[in-house]
Amino acid sequence: GTGNGAGTAAASQSCASLAALAVKFAKRQRSPHWLLVKEHQVREGTDTAHPPRRTLFVLNVPPYCGPDALSRLFSRCGHIQSVDICDKRGSEEKKDKLTSKFFGHKTLKGFQVAYVVFRKPAAVQAAKALSQEGPLLISTESHPVKTGISKWIASYEASIVDPKELKAEVDAYMQDYDKKMAEEEAKAAKEEGVPDEEGWVKVTRKGRKPGLPRTEAANLRVLEKEKQKRARKELLNFYAWQHREAKREHIAQLRKKFEEDKQRIALMRAQRKFRPY
Repeated sequence: GTGNGAGTAAASQSCASLAALAVKFAKRQRSPHWLLVKEHQVREGTDTAHPPRRTLFVLNVPPYCGPDALSRLFSRCGHIQSVDICDKRGSEEKKDKLTSKFFGHKTLKGFQVAYVVFRKPAAVQAAKALSQEGPLLISTESHPVKTGISKWIASYEASIVDPKELKAEVDAYMQDYDKKMAEEEAKAAKEEGVPDEEGWVKVTRKGRKPGLPRTEAANLRVLEKEKQKRARKELLNFYAWQHREAKREHIAQLRKKFEEDKQRIALMRAQRKFRPY
């Protein structure tokens, strides 16, 4: 009884720390949408991107409400340092910032969570106090939040890739990669044959028999062989009844061979040619 009471009290205290903010995305909207906010609490130094006492944790963020909309909503509380939106709590803390415009981007679906980092801790308390006010309007004429068909059109237009920008990014990446590989090869060549502090000599692929690079034709041949082997394995006894029929046929062949051996032994006995000893 005591344990259940303590758990209930802890749960009610956790729920009490959440503040509900009523927001609207249009003036004609009758029913508001509720954002749940609370102070982001973690150990010191565990989350450098979202420091405690200065970070507001926001739940129930709609998929059409982006960082700009949240920044405009909470800018009245204080100067905002950053706004990060992710699919669930803690997923953004371990993810590096993406530098590519075309690769590695993940489209978030459904309701999300957000981390709003302020410059001063007092802004977090001011943001929680917004729950005492009426519904806050996020979408305005100067800064509309796109929903419905307009959002779909904007998403489609954003998905169209500019070939020139894509080529420039790929070329820059390949140049950095070639430069990095050249530096690694130069470093390996410099350290080749030189013993370390313990007297060990590092052996690389550039020894007496360096690794032969695979050509495209060789790769295609290997892939084709693996594909044919996989196809033969898949076609052989594909269905369960084929497994049963194969087992029955094997047993029938063993019985047939056994009967033939019995007849052969009986014939040899009759001809007095069977001498087992």
